Amino acid sequence: MSSQRQAVPGWLGARPGVTALGGALCIAFSGILVRLADVTPDTAAVFRCLLAVPVLGLLASSERRSFGPRATRDRALAVAAGVFFALDLAFWHRSIQSVGAGLATVLGNLQVVFVALAAWAILGERPGRLILAAIPVALSGIVLISGVLEDAAFGRDPVGGVVFGILTSLAYTGFILVLRRGNQDLRRPAGPLFDATATSAVVGTGIGLSLGTLDPTPGWPAFGWLVALALTSQVVGWLLISVTLPRLPAAVTSMLLTVQPVGAVLLAMLILSESPSALQLLGVVLVLAGVVAVGISRRRTVPTAVPEPAG
Repeated sequence: MSSQRQAVPGWLGARPGVTALGGALCIAFSGILVRLADVTPDTAAVFRCLLAVPVLGLLASSERRSFGPRATRDRALAVAAGVFFALDLAFWHRSIQSVGAGLATVLGNLQVVFVALAAWAILGERPGRLILAAIPVALSGIVLISGVLEDAAFGRDPVGGVVFGILTSLAYTGFILVLRRGNQDLRRPAGPLFDATATSAVVGTGIGLSLGTLDPTPGWPAFGWLVALALTSQVVGWLLISVTLPRLPAAVTSMLLTVQPVGAVLLAMLILSESPSALQLLGVVLVLAGVVAVGISRRRTVPTAVPEPAG
């Protein structure tokens, strides 16, 4: 990859670790803001994307003026990624309803494991020993989060939350893999994100209308929380992560992989009074241990395949 394609704006390149940390913290608030909005899962998904489109559109236009138009193939891949992202949000917001914002965010981070498995199945990238050892650890954590081993598990439907969480990670895996293929030019992260976000808004609207679960006029303060969700997570958080994370050392990347889900769990406990059981918290530790192990291994073997925090 040429130095031109690796170029980073000065204000991002000066402190990439701090910048990426800020992006991870922005995304950590995603589930919290969905809960605070207190709207249907599909309403939150549509407005998260719809309200972000104008800002991303302005940034994408600036990139086009600076670097010229993107290839048609890249734009088509970004649109396909947007379909996966719409499914990701539909599943994830239902997981939040079932098992809480904190645990749902941890489950969403299983995409790191699924990306490694997909690379094995599709690209023939055989996983190393660390990945093979990490997968059963993460799966054990899923079982504990589901609450099937206890009667005091947190969440109105923890088993359903785990099912939706796994579906979230599968959809997010498709989103990440497709978006990366259409986003090889690291100078312009806003263009692909704009295409994917706009597509997700359209697909999410179709899902909500077909299921009768879309509220086109969320009142106040719900609309304010949705504006905050769109600007912090979909715009600022995603742009900071996508620009800076590929340029950081493996140790920093693994730390950032834990900041977002751990932050989400702690914030949900403090702000929303969510109270996972001891076994569910142990499940969180096991899932994150597996995710970090896979992330470190993937970063060492495939430097360009950086796992982004979910949400």
